[in-house]
Amino acid sequence: MRRTPHNIVRHELIGLEAEILDSRNPCQRGLKGRIVYETMHTIVLEGSRGRKVVPKRGAKFLLTLPSGERVVVEGSVLVGRPEDRLKRRYREW
Repeated sequence: MRRTPHNIVRHELIGLEAEILDSRNPCQRGLKGRIVYETMHTIVLEGSRGRKVVPKRGAKFLLTLPSGERVVVEGSVLVGRPEDRLKRRYREW
């Protein structure tokens, strides 16, 4: 199944380009890079300024899908391991 804006939360995020649109930490706003690692509570971006660890909760991400489509995702819906996110039910956003 290919990644779409409607099912991105249920897919692997590693390899996607991401930008931090909003964050509790003002220093993280505007960070851009490729997602290289994901934990239960964080995403690791590799960009021009090296690797940066960004907490999922309290952040808003702009993800670029392989098709070129872009989708905004609240970090709070990404909290949890990728395999556990499959089990959760989500309301349409």
